[in-house]
Amino acid sequence: MPVTPTMLHIPAGEFRMGSEEFYADEGPAHRVRVPPFELDERPVTTAEFAEFVAATGYVTVAERPLDPVEFPGLSPRDLAPGGLVFTPSPGPVDLGDWRQWWRWVPGACWQRPLGPGSSIDGKEDHPVVQVSFTDAGAYAAWAGKRLPEEAEWEFAARGGLSDAFTYAWGNEVRPDGVLMANTWQGRFPYLRTGANGWRGTSPVGTFPANGYGLLDMIGNVWEWTGTYYSARHDTVEAAATHQVSGCACTPHRDRAAESAEPGSGIPRRVLKGGSHLCAPEYCLRYRPAARSPQTEDTATSHIGFRCARSLGDSATHPQ
Repeated sequence: MPVTPTMLHIPAGEFRMGSEEFYADEGPAHRVRVPPFELDERPVTTAEFAEFVAATGYVTVAERPLDPVEFPGLSPRDLAPGGLVFTPSPGPVDLGDWRQWWRWVPGACWQRPLGPGSSIDGKEDHPVVQVSFTDAGAYAAWAGKRLPEEAEWEFAARGGLSDAFTYAWGNEVRPDGVLMANTWQGRFPYLRTGANGWRGTSPVGTFPANGYGLLDMIGNVWEWTGTYYSARHDTVEAAATHQVSGCACTPHRDRAAESAEPGSGIPRRVLKGGSHLCAPEYCLRYRPAARSPQTEDTATSHIGFRCARSLGDSATHPQ
């Protein structure tokens, strides 16, 4: 059997999903019932992903050349395998232009997350990054698990805490001055002083667990979910289905196509949890209700994942 993260039991419950106070795509806030399920205690690490690759010979999306049919007009260099890598700017920049701090790096992949010359040596206990939705799903299937749905993830991130609280630990960003998650410290995107000394990813479990014992649900790396992205929570359809947990499975909707950006045929999934790059002046998404869209084929230096598993017939199923 593969060595994968310990799974914790998440009890059934009802909570108010979403928020009306921050970003538009977090609304409308609505009541959701979540059946019991299991969730990995922490994100999948580089060591665990390496075991998967060694056992299966799997090649990640970031290690495969881009298809020129899907990306017409790109130069041969830009079609080479690679991923997006965060690169601090030399000083203050327009925060409306993400290209000021992200760059496409040929050769960047899960083993070389920052590109050629970088390595995961000594980071075996860090979350694996540069993994696409496709890669995360392949690992989950190999491990006999699946990716969590958005509602499952958000419910679990609260750790049993009332949904009246903004953060996974309460209403204070730093209760009693304690930094609760690996998020950006300093001035984004040019001055990074480090989260308890960590600039970039940190070993899983460096920061406090939540009420369910889950580690790094907030910060460190964004995490893939199985839910297709939509600009607003689709509460009408969700309420019309059996039991809701982020999955509104209706046959007359093509959720994959609807999730794509205009002009693109690549579906987008919901990311949850924020990352070490989240800063209050740019990305105040280190909250359970926060969400972000990402195309299924994207691999970056700040996206990872953890797995879930259904319990019995009443559990939700991936979309």
